[in-house]
Amino acid sequence: MSALLGLQCHLCKTMFPAEALYVCDKCLGPLEPVYDYRAIRLTREEIERRPKNLWRYRELLPIVGRPRTGFNSGFTPLVRCDRLAVHLGVSELYIKDDSVNHPTLSYKDRVVSVAATRAIELGFQVLACASTGNLANSVAAHAARLGVDCCVFIPDNLEAGKLLGSAIFNPTILAIAGNYDDVNRLCTQVADRYGWGFVNINLRSYYAEGAKTYGFEIAEQLGWKYPRHLVAPVAGGTLLPRIVRGLRELREIGLVDGDLPRVYAAQAAGCAPVVRALEAGLDYPEPVRPDTIAKSIAIGNPADGYQVVQTVKSTGGSGAAVSDAQIIEAIQLLAQTEGIFTEPAGGTTLAATIDLVKRGVIPRDESIVVCVTGNGYKTSEVVAGKLVEPVRLTRAFKDFESWWAGRSAEAFALRQTV
Repeated sequence: MSALLGLQCHLCKTMFPAEALYVCDKCLGPLEPVYDYRAIRLTREEIERRPKNLWRYRELLPIVGRPRTGFNSGFTPLVRCDRLAVHLGVSELYIKDDSVNHPTLSYKDRVVSVAATRAIELGFQVLACASTGNLANSVAAHAARLGVDCCVFIPDNLEAGKLLGSAIFNPTILAIAGNYDDVNRLCTQVADRYGWGFVNINLRSYYAEGAKTYGFEIAEQLGWKYPRHLVAPVAGGTLLPRIVRGLRELREIGLVDGDLPRVYAAQAAGCAPVVRALEAGLDYPEPVRPDTIAKSIAIGNPADGYQVVQTVKSTGGSGAAVSDAQIIEAIQLLAQTEGIFTEPAGGTTLAATIDLVKRGVIPRDESIVVCVTGNGYKTSEVVAGKLVEPVRLTRAFKDFESWWAGRSAEAFALRQTV
């Protein structure tokens, strides 16, 4: 039985029916689902007995029937990173690793599972999106599983791995000359005219709720408690506010106690409207034109920017904007210390964490969760030419011996100088 009551404007609190609506017709504020929390009777033990996917939190998600897809999405690892913690000089560090999410290796599989299920419930025949890559991959994959038509709109300069990650599922792909904000404006017009189910436009109210499961899992995997600090990447602004909303909901229904974590927004310096707004004390981010290798979070006019700013402020957090060079260094550091290969969005989050720790904003002796939302194999171009090259030898054993002797001599000489 669904606890979903309808949609409510985040700003003026006007109520709307649970339909394909995403903006308030009175104040133009964003809409979000509202639940009857008193009707939700969930225990930790019941959740823990359920399949390890995002639907284990079904009562807190905005669908009215049975889930239609995403049965292997979610419940990704929360990795305790002791080697990385030592490197950073902190005591307790975790990576929430959605780079291994199913089926398309990013956190988008969470939000699309919910949006696609709700799209079927509302009768949509075409599933679509505006995307910087990961969302297009996920929408195409889930549409293929559901057997519905799919059309994804992308900027025409996406990484080859992300283009491939959509094309393999055989959607219609429209590559638009322009950046994500240009693509999104076009898609808003298409959604209004043709009535397609755009997961991040007219279905955004439901899509965004899927991001709460990222927060639900963190609390459950920490033994039903909150971390002290949480660092999340910010693109359109879906993820960070919904993580906090999810953590609040767990407290609302009695599954977790205590204070919410301080939450920090991570952005690339080449596209940091939210971080700049936080630094300037603004309520609304001012749009910027993106210029960064972190294309998956290169959204200059974030749809939920206001909500991100308000959420960060409400938890006592802040933000950090990091250079492309710092992002690449963080990608390499995470791979070399913990064996996790993240795309630039995850590199941004780790680089921001490093910056926040160095500046003393995040104390070194308190628990920290860093959100990694996508897989580095999709964006391998960003580290090309920056990694160790293979040593090329013939098949002769004597060549190996000669190389090994030279390497051993170099290592010995290095130890003598230390």
